Amino acid sequence: MTDAQPTQTEIPADIADIPTDLTAPPVPPGTFLLELVPVPVKDIDRAKAFYADRLGFQVDVDVRPAEGVRIVQLTPPGSACSITLTEGVPSLDMPVGTLRGLHLVVSDIEEARTALLDRGADVGPVEDLGGVYYAAFADPDGNTWTLQHMPWRA
Repeated sequence: MTDAQPTQTEIPADIADIPTDLTAPPVPPGTFLLELVPVPVKDIDRAKAFYADRLGFQVDVDVRPAEGVRIVQLTPPGSACSITLTEGVPSLDMPVGTLRGLHLVVSDIEEARTALLDRGADVGPVEDLGGVYYAAFADPDGNTWTLQHMPWRA
């Protein structure tokens, strides 16, 4: 379970004081890296538990940088793109449960589906749509996700 309590942090006034990951590769010129997708949820603790415990996402950040603000960042296993669950960040406000069809690409859809079912996620049956395989599920707030398997990428 994810019992760790969120921490209170301050946003540094000087960019030089912001912790950085010096092992992260540089962003190549001309690229647009998709790094973070906001997921609109009602209850951050419930959503955090779902994504961490049911789906196996890594909890990267859980901070309260200011009064009334909370930011939780989670990353799917092996992904370069994370999701964020937030409260008190007006620029990220969306109606709860409106995110649709985020794809998690997997090498073996039956294995991935079984792993999620074993963790307590409710994943639909595998569907073959012209040689690409899909299995859909939703988070507790109704945001929908899809496991996707493209055999030529396995």
